[in-house]
Amino acid sequence: MSTRELVVLGTASQAPTRQRNHNGYLLRWDDEAILFDPGEGTQRQLLLAGVSPWSIRKICITHFHGDHCLGLPGVLQRLSLDGVSHPVDVAFPESGTPYYERLRHASVFHDRVDVRPCPVRSDGLVIDGPAFALSAVRLDHDPETFGWRIEEPPGRHMLAERLDEAGIRGPAVGDLLRSGSLTANGRTVELEEMSVERPGQRMAFVMDTGLCDAAVELAAEADLLVCEATFASADQHLARRYRHLTAGDAARVALDAGARRLVITHFSQRYPDVRVLLDEASAIFPEVVAAEDLMRVAVPHRRDGTVPG
Repeated sequence: MSTRELVVLGTASQAPTRQRNHNGYLLRWDDEAILFDPGEGTQRQLLLAGVSPWSIRKICITHFHGDHCLGLPGVLQRLSLDGVSHPVDVAFPESGTPYYERLRHASVFHDRVDVRPCPVRSDGLVIDGPAFALSAVRLDHDPETFGWRIEEPPGRHMLAERLDEAGIRGPAVGDLLRSGSLTANGRTVELEEMSVERPGQRMAFVMDTGLCDAAVELAAEADLLVCEATFASADQHLARRYRHLTAGDAARVALDAGARRLVITHFSQRYPDVRVLLDEASAIFPEVVAAEDLMRVAVPHRRDGTVPG
């Protein structure tokens, strides 16, 4: 069975704590993985989480504050050490290219991975593939910051009763899906008669931003929304000063966007117990998880109730 889940590698913001590593989030999407914002220690957290670096095919960096990118050299060097043979795309704000180049070649190593930089200049599609599209939207933070969105193409959900009535069974169902039509019991049957459109799964990653419409745009109809919740509402003045979100802000983004499951993270060290943040968010949006290091969070099943894959 296919696996689509978030593996949380780190949940701290600017300063790590005894319980929280710097940022790091890996989205397992069937046979490949997308690594978001690898902070310091990401390589070791992958080991502790039981995730093979071989699965990483894309790395997305929201911005070049250290807690979101200083783990990149170690990850890329580990991929070289392991002799990873597939290309690895690295998406990042184009304005941060000098920082990317420094991180890419931060030390001496035997560089043998096909790393493909994908600098992002503006909102829109970044990478389009058969399994999903990766797009970016600029957020409200300094330095320039982009949030990321993963979206699976729509498919078809077959209607069992109609198939049975038409006498279409077994391999013929697959033939209908592939060809769009077939002849059954003397009549031509179209795919649209036997199915309904099935929306693809969607995941959004909103990190380091002030409250803005762009965050809601990224999260629109997301099955899984990973969102920063650096502060509690009692410290809202700090959130506004540093252009971050409170836990309540994150919940309102999820609610306004019609998201299904919210994962809050990027916690300030001032909250040794994040229950205050979880309580604040869940009072606004019920389906919320407070991330913990090495936690796994499933991407909810598709909206029509079918299992991914």
